Amino acid sequence: MKDQRTNQKWEEVSGYDDAMNPIRTYQVCNVRELNQNNWLRSDFIPRKDVLRVYVEMKFTVRDCNSIPNIPGSCKETFNLFYYESDSDSATSTSPFWMENPYVKVDTIAPDESFSMLESGRVNTKIRSFGPVSKAGFYLAFQDLGACMSLISVRVFYKKCSTTIANFAVFPETATGAEATSLVIAPGTCVPNALEVSVPLKLYCNGDGEWMVPVGSCTCMAGFEPPNGRIILFFLLRSLA
Repeated sequence: MKDQRTNQKWEEVSGYDDAMNPIRTYQVCNVRELNQNNWLRSDFIPRKDVLRVYVEMKFTVRDCNSIPNIPGSCKETFNLFYYESDSDSATSTSPFWMENPYVKVDTIAPDESFSMLESGRVNTKIRSFGPVSKAGFYLAFQDLGACMSLISVRVFYKKCSTTIANFAVFPETATGAEATSLVIAPGTCVPNALEVSVPLKLYCNGDGEWMVPVGSCTCMAGFEPPNGRIILFFLLRSLA
């Protein structure tokens, strides 16, 4: 992670997770000063063949009402952004630390905040964005005056795993650009099987689940499918 080069910035600090394992977190708490605009940016993340990206964030937020003598600008939210690029070219001054060029994903609010007398309550939020098309992207987190810790960020994508349906094999397929997208995966018959209808295809939905199979294969003559697999079937002939 890289922070914006200002006097009010995110700090990397040591802490513990829920299981008391040591971790490194990013923290910001400049609530006594007005006009906060503190940015934290990830390293360059290669896109590969992904069209839609999911981000899981774990964080804690201090309850503004539990902090004495602060101005009314105290926040309990932060903003998530991303920026696409064809190379790892970002610097401390480029792209500019602002919406456009960065693309806003959402304002992230906690389900639970904590007071001075309580331990930090960890919130988990998942957001997604797409379509992405360049070689990779950066994530950015904007603080506008909260007292919070960013504990972990997990970036992932959803896919439909390789599967066999109707004696046809369908390859691992990444989900589409939108949560409602259906991605067509072409199929091929398993060994010792022939197509009986074409084209062979299966649809991968936005949750990484297969649906709506089209087409099928059947065993070649002399083969049968025990336990979902096709093996040689030896015909026993009567000698009588």
